[in-house]
Amino acid sequence: ALLLFLPCFSADRKLNAGIRCDVYSFGVILWELATLRVPWSGLNPMQVVGAVGFQNKRLDIPKEVDPLVASIISSCWDNDPSKRPSFSQLLSPLKKLQRLLVTESL
Repeated sequence: ALLLFLPCFSADRKLNAGIRCDVYSFGVILWELATLRVPWSGLNPMQVVGAVGFQNKRLDIPKEVDPLVASIISSCWDNDPSKRPSFSQLLSPLKKLQRLLVTESL
């Protein structure tokens, strides 16, 4: 619920897309975990709202990010909220990612 009040996560809410904007926010969190960077650094909250909500800008996904992770992030950020996966649809790729991480740590 806290994410709804943070402009960098709520900019996509202007689309009135219900749970799909929460999926967008999840993509941002996954991006942060994958890149260890702060999203939209250097922009103030209103600039983030304008960039994401009105100009359809998305964060750049570095090529070093695992292709599965990049694919999940991209799907969460589809410009058409109805084309974004639901959280239940994200379970399968996330489980693959979990297996990948567990295998690499062994």
